[in-house]
Amino acid sequence: MKIIYKDRQIEIPEGSRVIDVFGKEIEEAKVEIVTCKINHEVKSLDTVLQEENVVELLNLSDRDGSRAYIRGLLFIMSMAFHELYPELKLTVNYQLNNSMLCEIYNQTPTEEMIAEVRKKMQEIIDRDLPIRKVEMSKEEAKQFIEEKKTNIGKLQIENIEKKEVSFYFCEEYFNYFYGVMPISTGFMKLFDIMKYHDGFLIRYPSKKNPNVIEPYKEGKKLLATLDEYEDIYRVLGVCTLDKLNKMIREGKTSDLILLSEALHEKKLAQIADTIAKDRKKRVVLIAGPSSSGKTTFAKRLGIQLRLNGLKPKTISVDNYFVEREDTPKDEFGKYNFEALEAVDLKLFNHDLKALLNGETISMPTFDFIHGHKEYKGNTMSLAADEVLVIEGIHCLNDKLTADIPKEEKFKIYISALTVLNIDYYNRISTTDTRIIRRTVRDSKFRGYDAERTLASWYSVSEGEEKNIFPYQEEADVMFNSSLVYEINALRNDALPLFEKIGPDSMQYAEAKRLAEFLKYFEPISLEDVPKNSLLQEFLGNSIFEY
Repeated sequence: MKIIYKDRQIEIPEGSRVIDVFGKEIEEAKVEIVTCKINHEVKSLDTVLQEENVVELLNLSDRDGSRAYIRGLLFIMSMAFHELYPELKLTVNYQLNNSMLCEIYNQTPTEEMIAEVRKKMQEIIDRDLPIRKVEMSKEEAKQFIEEKKTNIGKLQIENIEKKEVSFYFCEEYFNYFYGVMPISTGFMKLFDIMKYHDGFLIRYPSKKNPNVIEPYKEGKKLLATLDEYEDIYRVLGVCTLDKLNKMIREGKTSDLILLSEALHEKKLAQIADTIAKDRKKRVVLIAGPSSSGKTTFAKRLGIQLRLNGLKPKTISVDNYFVEREDTPKDEFGKYNFEALEAVDLKLFNHDLKALLNGETISMPTFDFIHGHKEYKGNTMSLAADEVLVIEGIHCLNDKLTADIPKEEKFKIYISALTVLNIDYYNRISTTDTRIIRRTVRDSKFRGYDAERTLASWYSVSEGEEKNIFPYQEEADVMFNSSLVYEINALRNDALPLFEKIGPDSMQYAEAKRLAEFLKYFEPISLEDVPKNSLLQEFLGNSIFEY
């Protein structure tokens, strides 16, 4: 039998698994290989190969390899806790700097407890125990979880799109994790666990530096923002997806929408009040990753500023690009428009200083077709009751506004920081929320299909990792643009877009993962979504003009 690996055919015995064929290569790999793709679909290393299968081995540097590694570590962590402290209930809350923040329900872990769990995790890893996927019919699964007196797997049973329910077993321990798992505990060689905040961190290697656990970088403002929203969702009783779906089925969608939107409005008002109290703050700088809702946020913040007697004026960084021939290039020789050096910093700061000094400036307009600035007679000045509102990827980086005194700047970081979990062990990725938003918006307003959106996401993420995330703690305030009901609202628009992507596409694995993920969400009518909602920036029925 022949398969294809690295663009060449190789002959293998029929019935061979991936691990049988590539075991030596996996064992000797410089970066841990944890899973694979077969015909563009993520699969386990114990998958039996078929004639003409195209195989790609995935290591910790790969997005899907890293995801599988994290799942494996969380499985081992939950198994260790189960063996040591079976009465405790755990939750995996959110991702912080190559770590997952976990908590114990109604209890703060001690250093001794963490040390015991670390030792037990290492024992489980050293024993290299098989992790088995077991599939059951829904009737079998219902009986199984009733006998075990657990809610694990309940969401799968309630998902009408799923015909079977799957669990992962290691010896007698079992759990459910969304996605492909490594085939044994021995693959998760690098990890750390440390007491942190009210819980603990499960730490793992980064994709860029996959052979070490890097020093932990504190993100206190980000953590405080996540905690703030999580506490509110706990009060609402919607910290997990099954509880959210239950509320929707019970006809409480309007309450969810109103409360989520009220939280946004309250936070926007607080930010505007803070800016208005300090009249030295003349420049409001807004930054955040793709599909965070920056445009609608800026418009709604402007309304709140006006209620405080301040008139917002916007200035676009995009009009201050350097001339095309001066634009820096990336390692592939392509123009790097996301680099800070792509902005004419000298002119930008000159104009900002002039505005703040009460002068009138000539406003440039950048011609993106020919790659140069033009002056068409547009001018701008800043009155005493006006503030500049600037939005852009570099706005948290002081180098963008180096000539403006710190006391005159107010920086805002915005991102869709999802705090809702699928269940207690499976978190909903902030990145997934933004990808779904962007896919729907690209389809509605830019004529891009989902395949193109997914294909471009890697370069988008690279730019964010370099230009936005390192500066997020520099913000004076963070705004969480996520809405608890938003994926339910986006589901019916997004699902067919991902399902259009077929097995021949390089984006098939990601599209299939996202499509299956969306099927867990109970769809809702869009009629109750307010026209000023940040979500309408992606749905397309906003009261604001863009």
